Amino acid sequence: MASWAALSPSIVEYFEGEDFYRCGYCKNESGSRSNGMWAHSLTAQDYQDLVDRGWRRSGKYVYKPVMNETCCPQYTIRCRPLQFQPSKSHKKVLKKMLKFLTKGEITKGDGEDEPMDSTVEPTVAGDFALINKLDIQCDLSALSDDLKESLQSEEKQQGITSKKEEPPTLIQSQHVEEKLGSGEPSCPVKVHAPPKPGKGADLSKPPCRKAKEIRKERKRLKLMQQNPGGALPGPQPQGGPSPCTPPKARSNQPKSLEDLIFEPLPEGALHKLEVRLVRSSPPSSQFKATFQESYQLYKRYQMIVHKDPSDKPAVSQFTRFLCSSPLEAEHPPNGPECGYGSFHQQYWLDGKLIAVGVVDILPCCVSSVYLYYDPDYSFLSLGVYSALREIAFTKQLHEKTSQLSYYYMGFYIHSCPKMKYKGQYRPSDLLCPETYVWVPIEQCLPSLDNAKYCRFNQDPEAVDEGRCEAPDRLRVLHRKAIMPYGVYRKQQKDPSEEATVLQYASLVGQRCSERMLLFRN
Repeated sequence: MASWAALSPSIVEYFEGEDFYRCGYCKNESGSRSNGMWAHSLTAQDYQDLVDRGWRRSGKYVYKPVMNETCCPQYTIRCRPLQFQPSKSHKKVLKKMLKFLTKGEITKGDGEDEPMDSTVEPTVAGDFALINKLDIQCDLSALSDDLKESLQSEEKQQGITSKKEEPPTLIQSQHVEEKLGSGEPSCPVKVHAPPKPGKGADLSKPPCRKAKEIRKERKRLKLMQQNPGGALPGPQPQGGPSPCTPPKARSNQPKSLEDLIFEPLPEGALHKLEVRLVRSSPPSSQFKATFQESYQLYKRYQMIVHKDPSDKPAVSQFTRFLCSSPLEAEHPPNGPECGYGSFHQQYWLDGKLIAVGVVDILPCCVSSVYLYYDPDYSFLSLGVYSALREIAFTKQLHEKTSQLSYYYMGFYIHSCPKMKYKGQYRPSDLLCPETYVWVPIEQCLPSLDNAKYCRFNQDPEAVDEGRCEAPDRLRVLHRKAIMPYGVYRKQQKDPSEEATVLQYASLVGQRCSERMLLFRN
């Protein structure tokens, strides 16, 4: 595990996109295209910058769709948790979970009309064989010992030392009141009860009040009419609000996401739900202890929900796809207590693992990678529920790390009905595929209704501010040595090599090209 001062540079191996292949969304046999690279290692900041340029990882393979050529353009989408208010359908899911935990109540027909639950995109071309092949060809262990020594010597010259430590598992309990903001369960805080089951509230109107409160309000108004001076009969509390003071603003605001999620269960509740955060790469002891149970859950999910044959969800596929990660485990002093990197957020119901959300925690966001769950509990709408929990978790991390304030949901695909549900988590933004600026989704939807591929930035003169304008400063790792591209280029005679490197630089941008090491053999 790397300390903040001991980070090794990111090492990537770029593969130029050459061909069209089968699309995992519209099933077009030759409609999808992307550029990709194998990430031997990535710092959290480098991956954050890559995600903000439209990249996304699947295991250690990092890919970027060729947006103006692929059949189903994939726009990076992020939600703004600090301004998020759950919708009517979101509240319905949270109330459904509360009723199940409290009374074991299962509403008939629940889960039948839910959208696609997991926030995952199919692996590039849906081809796990590709990732397996790349894993064999490009595994970091394949790098020569001399190459590793070169990196180690560079670190020693900078006086870098590393420390190894393992953070505690983070546990959130539905059974216990919690205070968000510490990264771990803290002292109890008062939370409000969720709305009663029934028709969802109109968020544009104040919440309904109980009949007793209405009667009290009418009595107070009547007394005020009888006493124009404003003084009500009886003793008045010192320093209390005057009779003409309007009710507290809080009472007229919709309940927060935390109020709804962390509603304390009554004594005698039938079920208990715990959410545990365990580091998956490098694997923590908690991750190792639950690996088999997690794999069996994944296998069952793939077979029942995605109709995979029994031999397809192999342990090797599960490990490469959802456990292996190029992200370093980082613990900067101003970062969250759990640190940056890749994690599994495990949902335990009465001691049984029923769902796992795979997430990356980065300097500015929590990035959702995948969700798999026990199909027997699909009536709980675990896809929606886990997304809401991850939004609340992002707000929790924000309390300690102020710049960590976004929840990335992967790709939004307007032309794919099963992927449009991501736009229901508001407010949210889409990434402009040309200038890489974030644009509110409401401004993007009219354009997407008319065309699959759109430039969202309405300024025709705007350009990619992070574009690579000095490719000679790009760093290359070649034959034991780290060198700028300007030096490496003079040693090469193959003209196609320059085209590949320049394409890589244009896609990753100037900052990443200068920080990351492009491995060339």
